[in-house]
Amino acid sequence: MHISKKLLVLGGATIALAGINIAAPVAAQKKQVASVPRPFSATEKSEGAKFHPQILKEFGGPMQSPQTAYVVRVGKNIAVQSGLGNVESDFNVTLLNSPVNNAFAIPGGYVYITRQLVALCNSEAEMAGVLGHEVGHTAARHSKKRQQQSTLANILGVGGTILGSVLGDSGGLLGAVGGGLKQYSGTLAQVFSLKYSRGQEEEADDYGIRYLSKAGYDPTALSAMLNSLAMQTSVDARVAGMGDSRVPEWASTHPDPAKRVARAATRAKSYAASNNRKADTHFAAINGMLYGDDPAQGVVEGQEFLHPQIKMKFTAPTGFGMQNGTDAVSINGNSGKAIFSQANYTGDRQAYIAAAFKAVSGQQQTIPVGEIRQTTVNGIPAFYSSTIVNTQQGQREITVFAYEWGGNTGYHFITITAANSNPFGSMFSSMSRLSNTQAAAIKPRKLHVVTVGKADSIASLARRMAYTSLQTERFLALNGLSANSALSAGQKMKIVTY
Repeated sequence: MHISKKLLVLGGATIALAGINIAAPVAAQKKQVASVPRPFSATEKSEGAKFHPQILKEFGGPMQSPQTAYVVRVGKNIAVQSGLGNVESDFNVTLLNSPVNNAFAIPGGYVYITRQLVALCNSEAEMAGVLGHEVGHTAARHSKKRQQQSTLANILGVGGTILGSVLGDSGGLLGAVGGGLKQYSGTLAQVFSLKYSRGQEEEADDYGIRYLSKAGYDPTALSAMLNSLAMQTSVDARVAGMGDSRVPEWASTHPDPAKRVARAATRAKSYAASNNRKADTHFAAINGMLYGDDPAQGVVEGQEFLHPQIKMKFTAPTGFGMQNGTDAVSINGNSGKAIFSQANYTGDRQAYIAAAFKAVSGQQQTIPVGEIRQTTVNGIPAFYSSTIVNTQQGQREITVFAYEWGGNTGYHFITITAANSNPFGSMFSSMSRLSNTQAAAIKPRKLHVVTVGKADSIASLARRMAYTSLQTERFLALNGLSANSALSAGQKMKIVTY
């Protein structure tokens, strides 16, 4: 979570990108990719340039690291295979400083991939396949088709809602009291809120496979990447306290990669076979890369969220998972969900609470502010208010619990739980300030490429992962391995260390 002095948009984890519509027409599923897509128009280039700065702001900004030039080179090379531009300079490829698995492209030649997804790739070809898939969406003008099909109702019902992506309650709270679009232009919100159909996803896969072949890569690399992604999103869901009911970021918007693995592998057989994946090149490039949370945005350690710059710490209840976004932290569990964020505080508690409730309800309905109570949490002045709302899932209690941090800065939780049953009391009271020594002790995680030794096994390497939970699952997903995979001495594997 970034430090900011502005009123933050609640739920600013990401712009939602896409999802599979299982009921997509069979005809759409069988559609073949166009031979020569129409190059980007001047209008598309202008719109892409307009939205680019907003996207950078939303996704943690561009990554300035030794990996940047590598990602840009590979991305431009795969993008130019599309014919949407004549030369590589027609494309703008950005490595984003984001700890979530995500990649996307927008019309006009703008292509994005997060450092976390780059780390998940096990070869240059896998990374190129993901980028090619995203370019494929723009080649097929899928965003334009979604925009044409958009309505206010379906925009408010998906990830474009303030609490939609974080609280996952579009059929409950949001369906009853409405949502609110993120603070972007209407076109951007529409394009990135709506779902891709299954046919569109498969069409983008086909484009990505074609681009891999044209660039001289192994065309089966995209299938391998989808397999790794299926494993990783399952781990991410468990870490975030969502079980198997939901998966985050790229996979939640490009869902069910497991079902697409076999199809992508079959489609790849239509092209000349190649074993060119450039795995060693990729491993050399990503070795030492920042992995997971950037301490400048705060870090999640088990049940704790710690921010060394703000010098803050709080603890989520047992059984709840946390995800750290660019401007907010989401807390998810079966008995309630919450988001933690920051806003300007002028000393007017009533206005602060009212603004938070308004962010929940958007422009559709005003949530009344109940009695505001004051307290002190570990020496920090705090105030809070709760209200009951009727939803399609029954009554829900919404609570805003805020802290007067100092100056014009306030921090707050917004929680949504069953009426009169709030499991977040311990979290509210856990907020505290870090000492200088505690803040200085918070270190970033790094990706480390190791060579398998004769005595190494999945178990021994997994124990070196810098996590206290799901070490084996994280290791397997990171390396695209199954539990019964056999390791050979001399193989390159990725682990995460401090």
